[in-house]
Amino acid sequence: MSDIEIACAAIIIACLTEKKKEKRKRKQRIWMKEWLKKRVEFGHDRLVSELKLSSIVDYKNYLRMDADTFGELLEMVTPLIEKNTTVMRTPISAEQRLLATLRYLVSGDSFEELKFQTAIAAQTLGRIIVETCQCLVHVLKGCIKDIKIKLFKNSLILFIIKKIINL
Repeated sequence: MSDIEIACAAIIIACLTEKKKEKRKRKQRIWMKEWLKKRVEFGHDRLVSELKLSSIVDYKNYLRMDADTFGELLEMVTPLIEKNTTVMRTPISAEQRLLATLRYLVSGDSFEELKFQTAIAAQTLGRIIVETCQCLVHVLKGCIKDIKIKLFKNSLILFIIKKIINL
């Protein structure tokens, strides 16, 4: 065998024995589930809007407050919980954040259960609810003192009335 034939044979053997490096196809990660992208269609804010117009009693039962109180609370909390719109996506509105938080506090549902009502991912709900509760505490600090005083006065009055009735 000539040198050329030996070199060619070596190259052929090397090519046959060398494993081709195949690119592994990664499972494509989903940024957001399709049905969650349709939050406007499936979210509970539409239900709340309908309840506000058609059934005040059901609205109050759903959020445990009337529409005016919700509006005042939203106005106080919005500057703290509102997020900026970016090129990547539109943020969850302050109203949706407050609705989700109130619904969580009212119902006691898990984040997994609540995600179907709100069309917001469970992990996102966990973050939103904690942030919103912190903002609610911050905003309502002054009101809580007044409520404690009123409750104390009311319970004192009730105590006095009960004593008078029992005499």
